[in-house]
Amino acid sequence: MLADTEAPTGARRVARTVLALIAVAVMIGTGVAWGKIRSFENGIFHMSTAALGGGGQDGAIDILLVGMDSRTDAHGNPLSEDELAALHAGDDVSTNTDTIILVRIPNNGKSATAISIPRDSYVKAPGLDKTKINGVYGQVKLDKMKQLVEQQGVDPAEAEPKAVEAGREALIKTVADLTGVTVDHYAEIGLLGFSLITDALGGVDVCLKDAVYEPLSGADFPAGWQKLNGTQALSFVRQRHDLPRGDLDRVVRQQVVMASLAHQVISGKTLTSPSTLSKLQDAIQRSVVLSSGWDIMDFIKQLENLAGGNVAFATIPVLDEAGWSDDGMQSVVRVDPPQVQEWVASLLHDQAEGRTEKIAYSPEQTKVDVINDTDINGLAAAVSEALSTKGFDAGNTSNNDKDHVIRSQVQAAKDDDVGAQAIAKALGGLPVVAQEGIPAGTVRVVLSSDYTGPGSGLEGSLPTSAAVSQAAGQAGDGTAPPPSPIITAGSDDPKCVN
Repeated sequence: MLADTEAPTGARRVARTVLALIAVAVMIGTGVAWGKIRSFENGIFHMSTAALGGGGQDGAIDILLVGMDSRTDAHGNPLSEDELAALHAGDDVSTNTDTIILVRIPNNGKSATAISIPRDSYVKAPGLDKTKINGVYGQVKLDKMKQLVEQQGVDPAEAEPKAVEAGREALIKTVADLTGVTVDHYAEIGLLGFSLITDALGGVDVCLKDAVYEPLSGADFPAGWQKLNGTQALSFVRQRHDLPRGDLDRVVRQQVVMASLAHQVISGKTLTSPSTLSKLQDAIQRSVVLSSGWDIMDFIKQLENLAGGNVAFATIPVLDEAGWSDDGMQSVVRVDPPQVQEWVASLLHDQAEGRTEKIAYSPEQTKVDVINDTDINGLAAAVSEALSTKGFDAGNTSNNDKDHVIRSQVQAAKDDDVGAQAIAKALGGLPVVAQEGIPAGTVRVVLSSDYTGPGSGLEGSLPTSAAVSQAAGQAGDGTAPPPSPIITAGSDDPKCVN
């Protein structure tokens, strides 16, 4: 694998800390196995902070997973030179939290939602001006160290844990303020854990839309499906160049890896050998910090009914992934806290209601055939183009020569088909009709003379490219990028990514 000789240390640490977080996901997902060896929890480092909630009062348990750029393990022991070299850790030492994921587990234990917060999200933090969220922990820790050591004369060794607690507390409060969710438990992990976890599980399956060769990160992969070991997986999520959506695509890659590993664990495809369990136990004990008062075993029992299909990975909405700070000095990801809070509340509610399929749906999952049952030439093609503009997969277009309809409609194998409902809404609220013989993943639109939705033309004119573009919607007039996909861990064939 090529060395990352030019990529900034921030890009390198994102890859490693993000992937290391999967150790926590694996720990949660291996409830039955770990229940047989409860002693493993005794080897995990525990921390405490007053910023955490009591856990579950709002009908759920909310966990903040944080990936740290640390050259030590969870117990403060330095990593060896060989380990640092294998991780391409570099010489830069900082305390950035380059991976921040909020996990919601409802009390029924039947679903899980992991919400990623981009590392460069520009937010207001307690005691600080607006700043990138990944710097909150380190900045507050540094300020606290200066106060204790330089102003109060406290010994640095004694000041360190107090400063760390202040940094953690500030980050927890910042996430709560941004999302509107009170954090109940906290899990933190450093650089080494994920590589060990991935190798212990036998690698991770991913799929790329196109071949990748990006030597700065060492990303050199063919298109299609492939299995990555721990080191390759680091490179997979380290890439920061040549991604169409920049850091947002990188977050999606991180989620794909997490979903793939979670699926392996939850579906029972791993953890069949004592040696695998031993490797996982060693990696978790060495890499993970957990908040005190969190009975992991009782929590894991709560998840015994969790199915992979009910584990969703999402990213908060952003206003601009290539924005600028208020002083114009830093490139940041602009976010709107009220919008984020509304989105988080809606997502968590739908997920708790078991609507994972609905929230994880995206238009490219559905192929749309359009049939023209009118005398208007080009109507089917214009509507198909309008739907393609919205992201749906264009199928066949044709004129209807049988089974004429008196009202425009969307036909699918089932009337509650998520894709059919999305298309019906996109076309102005057409009815959805169940029709035998339509394959799963395909929807048929039949257009009658009553149709006036996108692609029908404006003020009675025949469809034109300009009319199609206008009728298809102009929601992209601002700078906000399209929402990131929501990924689930319940499939052997998850979507390919950039």
